[in-house]
Amino acid sequence: MPIATVSSRMLSTIEESATLTAFGKRVLQGGLPPDACDFMFGNPQEMPIPGLVEALIRHAQPQDAHSLGYMRYEPVARAAVAASLSAARGRPYEAADIAITTGGFGALASAMLAVLEVGEEVIYPRPGWFFYAALTRGSAGIPVPVDLAPETFDLDLPAIEAAITPRTRIVVVNTPHNPTGRIYPRAQLDALARLLERESTRHGKVIWLLADEPYARILLDGNAHVSPAESYAHTLIAYSYGKTLLAPGERLGWLAAGPAMPEADRALLRQAVPTAQVSHGYGFAGRGIQRALPDLEKLCIDIATLQRRRDRMIGAMREAGYDVPVPEGTFYLIPRSPVPDDAAFAARLAEQGVWVLPGSLCELPGRLRISLTANDDMVERALPVFARTIAEMRARAT
Repeated sequence: MPIATVSSRMLSTIEESATLTAFGKRVLQGGLPPDACDFMFGNPQEMPIPGLVEALIRHAQPQDAHSLGYMRYEPVARAAVAASLSAARGRPYEAADIAITTGGFGALASAMLAVLEVGEEVIYPRPGWFFYAALTRGSAGIPVPVDLAPETFDLDLPAIEAAITPRTRIVVVNTPHNPTGRIYPRAQLDALARLLERESTRHGKVIWLLADEPYARILLDGNAHVSPAESYAHTLIAYSYGKTLLAPGERLGWLAAGPAMPEADRALLRQAVPTAQVSHGYGFAGRGIQRALPDLEKLCIDIATLQRRRDRMIGAMREAGYDVPVPEGTFYLIPRSPVPDDAAFAARLAEQGVWVLPGSLCELPGRLRISLTANDDMVERALPVFARTIAEMRARAT
């Protein structure tokens, strides 16, 4: 019998991620051509937004001999997040309930490590972000995907209820939702809250709601964001600045407990969350970027430009024959592939210099995911390719 070398959790995660990993290696290992139209992963395709680099440089300068020493949280960073949340959401968030993390990954992982027992279950939405299952397994939990409602991508409350067992500990809600752009209305979140309150009582333990909100400020058509924390007291909110700043490589985010949560539970989280951050590799954001956070909090990508780009692409793609829903938030489009094999269609686009993500990689088989972080020049060069390729596919089918 061979001797085990790595953990079964990591082996399971490697297996689950094999398709995405293989795609990344195949596409990115040699780098894209210089003239590629890159719509794949939400990476920036233009220089940073005004003010971003200046803030990073300014706050990287040490103020005294202790500026680069150990510190979990810079007080100015926690205070800035608490003030921003309080102003935006009309409730008094406390700085002590804000953990500054290494991006959204760090926020989600810290939440899971803080509240999960070994073998407890995490319900998460399908389709959804690539790494919910991986983070759950890394926290010694069991991932349980639950499908969103077909076509509308609403929360399927009967399906969530059916998935809850005595081992359920966390339900993840991502709003605005990646990749569909759906913003869940208050009525759905209130109904989910009633369900979780009932099931928590029935099973004799708190079922946490983990609100994954990195796109909370990426709102289109004047839509408003509603946080699940407004509906359910035992909500932890995870946020990443990688979307609003379009700087995912800088790894800055936060995890917050809402003011409606009982004080005793918040007091426990104030100890458990930083301990969780220590336990998974000292997962605190660097001190320089924490000092810059009050300035970074004021910045955001140009939503008007993003919406104009969305409208340009949807209009042209619909005219060419694509079925493209209109997202309410985020910066993705999810057109239906004109052939059942979305990977084959994406490969055909790539042959012509347009790189999109096959929907099957984000549990959206039969669709494509297009990131609107591509620049306007890429959009204009890509649109004729989209039109020509769908016409070719239709001609072959007749």
